[in-house]
Formats: sequence, C-alpha cells, structure tokens
Amino acid sequence: MEIKKYPEVDVQNKRFLFFEIGLSVVLLAVIGVFLYTSKDNKIEQVVREVEIIEEEITEITRQDVKQPEPIRRTEIKVFSDALSIVTNDEKITTDVNFDEFSEDMVIDVMPQKPVVEEVIEDDQPFLKVEKMPSFKGGDLMTFRNWVMERIRYPQIAQENNITGRVLLMFVVERDGSLTNIQVLQTPDSSLSDEAIRVLKTSPKWTPGRQGNKAVRVKYTLPVEFRIQN
Repeated sequence: MEIKKYPEVDVQNKRFLFFEIGLSVVLLAVIGVFLYTSKDNKIEQVVREVEIIEEEITEITRQDVKQPEPIRRTEIKVFSDALSIVTNDEKITTDVNFDEFSEDMVIDVMPQKPVVEEVIEDDQPFLKVEKMPSFKGGDLMTFRNWVMERIRYPQIAQENNITGRVLLMFVVERDGSLTNIQVLQTPDSSLSDEAIRVLKTSPKWTPGRQGNKAVRVKYTLPVEFRIQN
C-alpha cells in the first residue's frame, strides 16, 4: 500500500526552520552565561603604595656591673684621759725648789770641744809623682834584679818545660810596704805563685812623694822564667 504525503503536514519541509530556531536559542543561552559570569567574577585590583622604612639596628652592649666593695669599718678608740685640760686660774705645782737659785749665782757652763775637720786623703795610687819611690837607693830595675836573685824555678814547671813571662802589679804604700799584688799575665799559675811569694818578702821601700806629702805609687813588674841548659 502506498503511503501518501501531504505537503502541508510534512515535518521534513520545516526541518531547516527548526534548526535555525534551536541554534538561536543555544546561542542566546551561551551569551547569557558569559555575561553573568564576567559580572560576578569581576576583580578589583587595589594598588597600595607601601613605604618601606629602614630602621637602624643598634647593637646592645652589655657592661659588666662591678660589685661594690664591702665597706670596711675602722674603729677609732678615743682616750678621754689622754689630755688633761687646765684652766687659767688653776695653780700648777712642781717639785722643783727655786729657792736654791739666786740672781748672783754663777752657773758653770761646760766648754764645747772644738770640731776637728777630718781631712780625707785621696787613696788612689799615682803612676808618676815628683819623687818616685826607691828600693835600696835604686829604681825599679834594682828591685827586679833583687827578685830574680831569689826566684826558685818550680819543680812542676821544669818537668813540664813551662817557661814565659809573669807580669805583676803592686803598690808602694806611704810607709814603703808593698800591697795589692796582682797577676796581670802568666803562662802558668805555678810561676806566678812563686813570683808573688818573692814580692811578699820584699823589704820596705822609700815611699814616693808629691810635694811634701808621701803618696801611694803603682808599679808593674815583669818576671822572666827561662830554663837554662
């Protein structure tokens, strides 16, 4: 059986019109949604200018606090009986009898001893004076010959073949004696000991004089030690 179609009631003929109407409705709905979302979600940006203040940081130093020293208390004792106050109208008594003294009485005064000024003499020995000391009427060479005649060669120095010069220094005192004998140079102590022994046995000299005063005079004396074959 053949189906008959009437153009007035055929829905296929109005299909394009329905599509345009639907598309328009969808488009309006989409536009409405966008307008509503942009209005509610509007964000206001507020720019605030913030001023940054730089603060200077001050270092805090801690000082050591010294503990106060304890107060020392010193007790001062006051002796009330140390001084006795005497008024002007009070008479002072004494045990001294002034009746023994009279105006005509002569009082002996002990004479004072005269002050004697001590003369300090210069004790430093001289090297050269106006009149040099003398030994038995001669000079230093005479004394040297006297020493060499009395020298005994030490046995230990001979065995070890020790020879050489001993240089001595001594002082002729104001009384002519020899003092301050010193060894300035020696090849061996045995030789210098023998030379000192002989000088200590020396008789007194005639002392040197500076003006009219006897003075000390210093000498140096070489003593030779030689082994004779």
